[in-house]
Amino acid sequence: MTSYAKHVNHDVSPMACPVHLDDVDLFGDGAQEHWYEAYEILHRDSPVHRIDGGGLTPGTDAFVLTKHADITQVVKDPVRFPSVTTMRLGKLVDQGLSGEEIYAAHNSLMTASMATLRPTQELYFRHRKELTDPWVGPGALRHREMITQHAHSLIDEWIDDRSGAARGFDVEFISRFARPLPQRVMASILGFPIEDIPRLAAWGDAAVTPFVHGSGHRHEMTPEQTEDMVARLDGFQEYIYEHVTAKRDDPQDDMISFLCDVHYEALDRQLTDIEIAGIVHAMILGGLETTQYALEEQAQLLCEHPGTFEQLRGDRSKLRNFVEEAMRMRSPTHGLSTRVTAHDEVFQGVDVPAGSLLHMRFGAANVDDAEFDCPYDLDLDRAGVTRHVTFSTGPRVCPGATLSRLEQQIAWGALLDRVEAIEYGADNDWLHQPGIMFGTLKLNLRVLLADTPLSLGTGRVASS
Repeated sequence: MTSYAKHVNHDVSPMACPVHLDDVDLFGDGAQEHWYEAYEILHRDSPVHRIDGGGLTPGTDAFVLTKHADITQVVKDPVRFPSVTTMRLGKLVDQGLSGEEIYAAHNSLMTASMATLRPTQELYFRHRKELTDPWVGPGALRHREMITQHAHSLIDEWIDDRSGAARGFDVEFISRFARPLPQRVMASILGFPIEDIPRLAAWGDAAVTPFVHGSGHRHEMTPEQTEDMVARLDGFQEYIYEHVTAKRDDPQDDMISFLCDVHYEALDRQLTDIEIAGIVHAMILGGLETTQYALEEQAQLLCEHPGTFEQLRGDRSKLRNFVEEAMRMRSPTHGLSTRVTAHDEVFQGVDVPAGSLLHMRFGAANVDDAEFDCPYDLDLDRAGVTRHVTFSTGPRVCPGATLSRLEQQIAWGALLDRVEAIEYGADNDWLHQPGIMFGTLKLNLRVLLADTPLSLGTGRVASS
């Protein structure tokens, strides 16, 4: 059986590594340590894997899809395979509730906002085009200089803190780079003060609680977990409202000011405060985790493939392919239960009844050998390198995919300019975060600064 990473320590998991189909458990405690071994078994023995009684309604089942062809078919057809979120929002809209009433009932700014802004597929497209694309979609390219400055500023902090070390020193990569970079970038885009990042990070951590600590493929939480999450989110809505009020009075060049002023043509009106708050919540929820874990796993791949860092340092034309290949091999988000079958379907010869919940296993699709030759190999010359489904694909592709890709490429461009080599540092335990995201909780790297830093993207040259 292929081992996806030679440094993974399976002993840290309370779960044994699966050998047979009956051993496979994608959602149990410690499952993350064995996901890729499980995917090989599922691809071979059960590419459409039934979860008895796992549907949204009594008497219905859920099915785990692991093949690239099946998942792309589903996500590209929101009519045949409607979104669970869209279905729930439709029911809320039918009740005629206001955004504030929905928030009071469901404790979700995103749900409250989406119910009034995009209850239909057509409005979803308009929402993206008019409200988010200018900032985190195609319009994200205007943030290049800002992202570059944040990346180099973080590297400057390493250099300032190396405590007398010369060129080589240890860095905890996640807390010192992979996590703060997307935090600073998103704060800058939204127009929040950088000094507020600790509070924003705490609220972001609370918001993703279901996807980290929820159980099973439906991310179900206990009443105690829900109560704790709501308590940790206390003050978040008020914080956003304070900034909305301030930016209505004194607009700046940031996304919140834009949302306060924009005339949403799809509904022929301006946005309400709670609608703006919901969009901001979505940006914080989706704009941090994916990029953090992508950068962290990319650092591991570079450590595990000697010579690749040096190759990229000498040939930046390979950097885009490296980022795409790394996201394919180590998907930040491994699976979501977000679609339902509107009709009876057949996947890989398996009958899937109408009304079944589909858990799309993006991480498995990205290493499907029916789609990718030698899927566990890092191939910087791979054709069609963006065929992976890390950001999903089709009409509901992740709205921030352009921003995340840009952050990753700029981040490694800055590191390649100023660092000559990286390798694993001491005291790594390889333990992954629980839930559906894929990334270790810490990553110690040994960094060797370049004697002569290369010319930086901002036009200056770094000093060591």
